[in-house]
Amino acid sequence: MVSEELLDDTQRTVVISVNPNSGSSDRRSVVDSLAEKLASQGFTVRVLTDIEEVKTTVAQLSESGSDGHTESFSDSNSSGLRAVVAAGGDGTVSLLANSLPPQTPLAILPLGTENLLAKHLGLTADPDSIAEMIAVGKTTRLDAGRANGKLFFVMASCGFDAEVVHQVHKKRKGHIRHWSYVKPTFRAISQYRYPKLRIRTSDSEEVVTAKWAFIFNVPRYAMNLPIVWDADPADGELDLCTLRGGNLLRGLFYLAAICLRQHRGWGFSHFCKFKKIRVEADERVPYQLDGDPGGVLPLEIEIIPKFLRLLVPKK
Repeated sequence: MVSEELLDDTQRTVVISVNPNSGSSDRRSVVDSLAEKLASQGFTVRVLTDIEEVKTTVAQLSESGSDGHTESFSDSNSSGLRAVVAAGGDGTVSLLANSLPPQTPLAILPLGTENLLAKHLGLTADPDSIAEMIAVGKTTRLDAGRANGKLFFVMASCGFDAEVVHQVHKKRKGHIRHWSYVKPTFRAISQYRYPKLRIRTSDSEEVVTAKWAFIFNVPRYAMNLPIVWDADPADGELDLCTLRGGNLLRGLFYLAAICLRQHRGWGFSHFCKFKKIRVEADERVPYQLDGDPGGVLPLEIEIIPKFLRLLVPKK
């Protein structure tokens, strides 16, 4: 973790941004409970579900309106904005960070399916602990990745799992559960062709070829799979893991090796740290960012050090 900072106690307005499509429908009671606890501590609370309204509200609360200068949040105590709460999953955090001025203080109320960034920070969907965290106001800054112009904070991937993510969101009609991935996974097993990826980092002239590519900022993946278990989101670099083979049997073998943490150092895998990367393929290959569909290759990613300002629990 990078060095920690405290928010100015004169900033007393909290905006809770609720993703209506994240988590189960009964989670609104958690949001209402958080709002009540913050209000009882003297905070002004706005609960919003529309991202455009969140952007407008944050701009109105900032000292310089909508100019988006970092100083409006980190250096001025006249804006009134203490934090924006991302009430949802990793995609909600990414949406806010991509939509709001840089260094806007964000707090996470984890209501999504996986909540990988929240797990990394040790956060749960407990209104009491989140309200205490906001009241204390301790923040830390984490790196971000920028993928074809869009920010991500946990991980990106290209290949089979990204195809599953694309299919899940293509059929999405509301909240996503873990079982929402079952049919798309079997569909991808029968249809995905495992095209060859060509990967080049700015730190090497070597072109790495593979069928799977995973890029991590935070050392978290779905179901806690330890693909890159020692990634550091504050070291100014991203971590790459590639896997060479492409079919169902190899995929199952890789899964077993990953679960046992035996995939590093084998001939079928490649690991490195980087600041910039480009991934290409001759066929259509999708990529995903923080569990949301991103697009299709080619993909260019660069690190943005200390971009994300997050509230963290008091130790």
